Amino acid sequence: MTTEPRSSIEIERKYDVDAETPLPDWSAMPGVAVVGEAEPRELDARYLDTADGRLAAAATALRRRTGGPDAGWHIKRSTPEGKHETQWPLDDPAADEPLRVPEPILAELAAVASPPYEVIARIRNARTAYALLDADGGLVAEFVDDRVTATDVRSGRESSWREWELELGPAAPAATDVDDFFRAADALVRGVGGAPAASGSKLARALSR
Repeated sequence: MTTEPRSSIEIERKYDVDAETPLPDWSAMPGVAVVGEAEPRELDARYLDTADGRLAAAATALRRRTGGPDAGWHIKRSTPEGKHETQWPLDDPAADEPLRVPEPILAELAAVASPPYEVIARIRNARTAYALLDADGGLVAEFVDDRVTATDVRSGRESSWREWELELGPAAPAATDVDDFFRAADALVRGVGGAPAASGSKLARALSR
């Protein structure tokens, strides 16, 4: 693996919804002029950690995910500004377990953990994504409707749920207006029967953390 990684900060809001909760009218959001067409994605992710959970202790997640526009190896770190994600392309798109963590990723994680790593969870996700665009066609945010099936690999426990995510895009409101934007989103979601998510991540929910 020689390709340089890409890094980004994810600023998002997650919501818990029932299987039949209707979608809100995202065109009512401030700055949103157009809601794009539904884009289906089939995602399959395996999450890894050390046997003693050193990555989790460092608020860090490591996954290898196939499907969707950002398939690859991902390291996610929770920060006060949002989730900092570093991404590398897939080394072998057809690879299955046992997974071998590529050297550049081992080097990136060396400050917090050392191998061996093991798969702790598998999360499959039938996702439908919608681009929320401004009047100039800029991406204000991406809304995704996720139907998740998760396996806690070490215990064998399986679970499934539906959740929504709203992630800011390049044409998002200025930093001073972000809180207002998410307050408007919270109100729309509550209006159709949803609520802010009780769990901070799919991995945490899969492992009941």
